[in-house]
Amino acid sequence: MTTDEDAVAAAPARADDDIEYAHIAASDDETPPEEPKTAKDEIMEVAGVVLGALVIVGLLRTFLFQPFTIPSESMEPNLYQGDYIVITKFDYGLSKYSPPLTLPFGSGRLFDHMPRRGDIVVFKIPTDNHTDLIKRVVGLPGDRIQMRHDQLYINDAPVPFRNDGLIPAPDAPRFNQTDNAMLQTETLPGGKVHQMQDMVTDGAADDTGVFTVPAGHYFMMGDNRDDSEDSRFSKEVGGVDFVPAENLEGKARFILLSWKEGASIWKPWTWLNLRWNRFFHGLT
Repeated sequence: MTTDEDAVAAAPARADDDIEYAHIAASDDETPPEEPKTAKDEIMEVAGVVLGALVIVGLLRTFLFQPFTIPSESMEPNLYQGDYIVITKFDYGLSKYSPPLTLPFGSGRLFDHMPRRGDIVVFKIPTDNHTDLIKRVVGLPGDRIQMRHDQLYINDAPVPFRNDGLIPAPDAPRFNQTDNAMLQTETLPGGKVHQMQDMVTDGAADDTGVFTVPAGHYFMMGDNRDDSEDSRFSKEVGGVDFVPAENLEGKARFILLSWKEGASIWKPWTWLNLRWNRFFHGLT
């Protein structure tokens, strides 16, 4: 016969059993530790991150923005050698030349938009469809373009300009044996106003025949009119000739930064050899 004292004494024993069973059950439910990653797993994970980053960069450079470095004086006084610029890729639609690497297929443009006269654009040279150039759009399809005695004519009408005084020009000694060029302001049809420079009167391309721009093409000129190989020069003499619409890559928007002559990415001691006053300079 069980006494009240025995019943009271037995209760803790059953509680201890319950705690032990609960502990065993909890141990069974614990998640086993993950196995350490192998070297192959680590490599695959890093490769995935790098590939994803490359895809994002590729999409941005194809559809939105792309940087370029100015290699010559042909767009002075608006762009100088060493300027690092950013262009937008969506202004004129997309073509096989829009990606950083030219596609081996396709023709024409998707979502085609005509550039405005006076836009500064980056495009592939029609002679090789590979080299990038930057110039200003002067002639639209159907326009008649001519240079007469240092003055631009569009559709037989002279384009007005004014002289604004002398400015330093690195390439001037090759043309006029001085260090200066004449700064000029030109107003294109449609009202676009931009600066340009002139170093010699009646130079090699200051008097030309009439160029009639074909359909689907544009006539490009550099702002440094005496030192620019552009649409005034035909393919036969190594010039740019008319530029097909599909060769347009984008519109130049602003100068991100600018290196002085002699600076190079391969010379770390020249990295701060910068034109600080040209940082974030908008282009017109």
